[in-house]
Amino acid sequence: MTSNLNLSSYPQFVKKKKIDYNLKTMRRKKRKIPSWLQPILWSVAVEHLDLERDKAYIIHQILAYGDFEELRWLFKTYPKETIKKVFLKKPNKVYTKQSLNFVKEILLDLSNKKLDPYKYDQSLPRIIRS
Repeated sequence: MTSNLNLSSYPQFVKKKKIDYNLKTMRRKKRKIPSWLQPILWSVAVEHLDLERDKAYIIHQILAYGDFEELRWLFKTYPKETIKKVFLKKPNKVYTKQSLNFVKEILLDLSNKKLDPYKYDQSLPRIIRS
């Protein structure tokens, strides 16, 4: 005997919610950045951040200071090519030597790229040009 199971008749709490980290879906649904990322994104309240407008800040902060869960959210939210592009075209001096090496060599697989450490490494002095 087969029964036709109609999920629409079940209460909402019985249905499983699918978590979607895709950026396009997040834009359509007006999804917000999770509040558990606030310790990493400390300069701005997460409810005021926009995934597209503030992506350079979000990407650099999570790459420099994030743990496994935060990095996983980052790579599910933004395509790897977008992360690489932001990392290379909008450098930020928030990395330690160790975290810069980890991000460059392991996470983004940019071992063949020559980076100017003065644009990324927070321990190196800023170069002021006149």
